[in-house]
Amino acid sequence: MTSGEPRESQSRTRSQGGNVAEKLDVDAMLARFRERAEAVRDRPLPPVAGPERQQFVEQAQLDYQDFAIVGDATWNFEEGILTLRVDLTGASEGD
Repeated sequence: MTSGEPRESQSRTRSQGGNVAEKLDVDAMLARFRERAEAVRDRPLPPVAGPERQQFVEQAQLDYQDFAIVGDATWNFEEGILTLRVDLTGASEGD
């Protein structure tokens, strides 16, 4: 799927009525993603061993990465379009 194709969730949001943009607090949403990233990072390992443990660790790493990327985004809202911008160059690390 390319970024220009409508997604099912977008269609549901539009059909639910109301103006989502008026209710959306993007800074709070991004803060929740940062909190989720921290929660995943600090999540204790379950008492499993072997392949199940490795699968849990790999999934936790992906979850952390996904939440952290979105949590680090800057945003712009223009003409009804919310755009999240993520710097993947690492240039802002250590600031």
